[in-house]
Amino acid sequence: QLHLADAGGGSVQAGGSLKLSCAASHSTINYCMGWFRQAPRQEREGLAAITTGTGYTHYADSVKGRFTISQDHAKNTVYLQMNNLKPEDTAVYYCASRPASGCAPLMPSRYNYWGNGTQVTVSS
Repeated sequence: QLHLADAGGGSVQAGGSLKLSCAASHSTINYCMGWFRQAPRQEREGLAAITTGTGYTHYADSVKGRFTISQDHAKNTVYLQMNNLKPEDTAVYYCASRPASGCAPLMPSRYNYWGNGTQVTVSS
């Protein structure tokens, strides 16, 4: 059983940055590690994913150019660097994982393991 601990959320002003982290309970080589978010009264949205073995990344159009997913194999940790944050980025952010056989499309139903979520609030 893989456990994920996501962290790093907080409150920032528009234009600011945050870096989220997702620490896995064991090695996630050959997994897809993804980031999702869910705003109140909205469906969970896929943002980015990385294939841990190859480093291949995939981004949703809504965050391409502003968010960057990266990994640290030694720490079994994946990060999401978020720049130029906007009020519409306010949501609970979750990391998730699935065995790597295609990290895209970024559909929540395709991911098996989830963190508890971390709140990101962006004020105007």
